[in-house]
Amino acid sequence: MKAKFRDTLVTALLGDITVQDVDGIVNAANSRLAGGGGVDGAIHARGGPAIMRELDVIRARQGGCPAGQAVITGGGNLAARYVIHTVGPVYGGRPSDPELLAACYTNSLRLAHGRGLRTLAFPSISTGAYRYPIEAAAPVAIAAVLAALAPYPLAEIRFVLHSAGDYGIYSRLLAAEGRLQPQ
Repeated sequence: MKAKFRDTLVTALLGDITVQDVDGIVNAANSRLAGGGGVDGAIHARGGPAIMRELDVIRARQGGCPAGQAVITGGGNLAARYVIHTVGPVYGGRPSDPELLAACYTNSLRLAHGRGLRTLAFPSISTGAYRYPIEAAAPVAIAAVLAALAPYPLAEIRFVLHSAGDYGIYSRLLAAEGRLQPQ
């Protein structure tokens, strides 16, 4: 699914975020910035130790990273030049969960824009080990990205989904978004 919002191409695709040929990819990191499973593990495995060395410096400077916040490193061996590491909320049905999840996307776009990135790929943050229901997370993700494009415009945003079910949900929501014009 491809659609335009303002001058930004917004795409949902089924695939592997670690092989995306974009300026930056977003990592669903843990608050320790210490690597882990899922998307985080895949990014570190393909990107190599250079990413963790940069995270070691960040941890020494600031400790970890709280939910909703983000930090940026180089991409190591990835096709992407940068990795933006953001920490999603562990889902608990709290009123703050959508706000923290939205902040992950907004703060990632802010960092990308600040570094001059033009293309960025997102996973579905918090919907794996952090148990955020995809049906609740996807609308928050899309709304946050579309709202953040005004202050932080990029040429292209990709939502790279790991399962056909997740891809279907994001595609349906993007198609239904009234402000988007299908390409």
